[in-house]
Amino acid sequence: MDPLFDREARASESESQRQQVATPQRTKPAFGFRWVPIRSLAARHRPRILAHLLALNEFDRYLRFGYAASDAQISRYAEQLEFDRDEVFGIFNRHLELVAMAHLAYLDASASPRPAAEFGVSVAVGARGRGYGDRLFDHAALHARNRGIDSLLVHALSQNTAMLRICRNAGARIERDGPESQAWVRLAPESLASHVEALVEGTAADLDYRLKLQAHRVDELLSGRPKG
Repeated sequence: MDPLFDREARASESESQRQQVATPQRTKPAFGFRWVPIRSLAARHRPRILAHLLALNEFDRYLRFGYAASDAQISRYAEQLEFDRDEVFGIFNRHLELVAMAHLAYLDASASPRPAAEFGVSVAVGARGRGYGDRLFDHAALHARNRGIDSLLVHALSQNTAMLRICRNAGARIERDGPESQAWVRLAPESLASHVEALVEGTAADLDYRLKLQAHRVDELLSGRPKG
């Protein structure tokens, strides 16, 4: 669901509920592991973010935002993203289309007894089944750790099985309340290794994006016409 809405209300969960959260035990598979370039997004990426979200069908919008968001509501969401406060991450295909994105919304310190952030994710239909949701979750958790955050909140509809699976894989204990579910995922403390990992991943993702951009421009020149 949308981490921009009701962020302070959700942050008021009791300390006892947070203590029930298990530390994530996700491990990367020894075989078949494929690195995915995940890039930090900025205000200049709003058009691509908007295009990605508008491409979601009605049911996917319902799962992502908790209601079947209209085009106008999605446009307002994209316009209200606070890149100086929160973090937004994306995965681009070779055509520079944003095929998956995650929003890491940092909860107000005055409303939360402990440093916490809320995670939301969406993946384009044609890019599903590749583990992008899990990879974005791991990437967001790494960045949250490096900002001193010790817990991630995931608030999702109970029928959002993909999101709940990501939570289970991260070691969260999921609490269901009718049509809604929520999970608090405990994060490991930041370390030198976590900062180095984030730096290496970010540098590699930026290089990957620049290479794709260069290839895209060459393709435009060869075709004799600009593309999207």
